Amino acid sequence: MADVPKKTAPTERLAGLLGFVAFETVAYYGLRWAVSGLGESNQHQVDNTIVSNWVKTVAFLVLHLALVIGALLVLSNRLPRRYRGQVLGWFYLALLMSFVLLIPLF
Repeated sequence: MADVPKKTAPTERLAGLLGFVAFETVAYYGLRWAVSGLGESNQHQVDNTIVSNWVKTVAFLVLHLALVIGALLVLSNRLPRRYRGQVLGWFYLALLMSFVLLIPLF
């Protein structure tokens, strides 16, 4: 008979959520520090151009994507098989969070 995967317990989902929140918090503050020299701090200037802020935005998105893909690769190899079903769901949520985290970045 085929190996039937067990359902994930609520405590395991909670542990995944706490790990996700911790990862996103560390990633946000680390990337905010990394891209702090890019862009304009005052968005409402008379001769403000979009280029410097665009560079900060793209750099943040690319670096966040690299962190998320790296975390996906590491977790999919290190976690036991019964927890791997959660990883892809948290990966998709992290991709959406990249755009949500742009709001407090500026």
